Amino acid sequence: WGSLFMASYALVCLGLSGTFFIALTYACGASWAVALRRIPEAMSAVMPFGAVGVAAVLLFRPSLYPWTHEAAAHELSGFKAAWLNWPFFLARAAVYFAVWLLFTRLIVRTSRAQDRDGDPAHTFRNTKLSVAFLPLFAVTFSMASVDWIMSLEPEWYSTIFGVYTFSGLFSSGLAVIILLAIWMRRTGPLRDFVTEEHLHDLGKLLFAFATFWMYIWFSQYMLIWYANMTEETVHFIARQRSFWLPLLVLNVILNWGIPFLALLPKFTKRTPSTLAKVAAVVIAGRWLDLYMMVQPTVTAGAITFPWIELGVMAGAGALVVVVFLR
Repeated sequence: WGSLFMASYALVCLGLSGTFFIALTYACGASWAVALRRIPEAMSAVMPFGAVGVAAVLLFRPSLYPWTHEAAAHELSGFKAAWLNWPFFLARAAVYFAVWLLFTRLIVRTSRAQDRDGDPAHTFRNTKLSVAFLPLFAVTFSMASVDWIMSLEPEWYSTIFGVYTFSGLFSSGLAVIILLAIWMRRTGPLRDFVTEEHLHDLGKLLFAFATFWMYIWFSQYMLIWYANMTEETVHFIARQRSFWLPLLVLNVILNWGIPFLALLPKFTKRTPSTLAKVAAVVIAGRWLDLYMMVQPTVTAGAITFPWIELGVMAGAGALVVVVFLR
């Protein structure tokens, strides 16, 4: 169940990253991304599949969350006790998905309508939709991350966690866009549209957001470490024991160290083969980051070779390819 949740959450984040990229470029008037727009639009189509997986876990395996047990629920007090209420928890999840899926459908449908009639009014409509979506996305995704990930450890909290999960969402989303753009460029459909300049821009964005991820990761870790408050440190103590510590270090290397060093020179951002390798590293780092967020809690600190997790994530990756091509 933990593996299914991790893969489903990854699919939701991938679909959301596509919608966010589209909305961001509309809101900023970034016309350079028009040549790439079909890629994040197709990525957003995986979101409903992730939503089904997350819903299945929430409905059929509520015991994944320790605060749903009666004994643990009595230990909660104040606002946390009111917030971690199961019917309210499920209702919030329904609202999150409704907002994300509605705006994704509206933005993509308007974009496709412009393909058919060429009316520039569709651009203005999508710009308005995007400007409305971005703040709603910021609030709902932060709340969903707290609900679905942080509440796996109800005694722990971090006020920067929503920003941290967003940084991982967008850096990995950019990596997937890069891989798909290079693939579609090589196989033909985007050969005449996606240039080295587009790859350079995507490479710069990936460099920037990998560094942003590191900045947020360090900010969260440093503040919790030096404050040394029991209800905050419990999260990192569990991830610095035994074999979790090398994975914690590897997480930083994959998500920031390698992309930062590899993408510093200009030529690497304009070389498709190198850029694709760096994007693949970031995607692997994203998987490890999710693994580190979910599994130490689900497995009660035990660590085994993640055959099930790898299999489920491979299946999720295959689903992404099938949905994208369709």
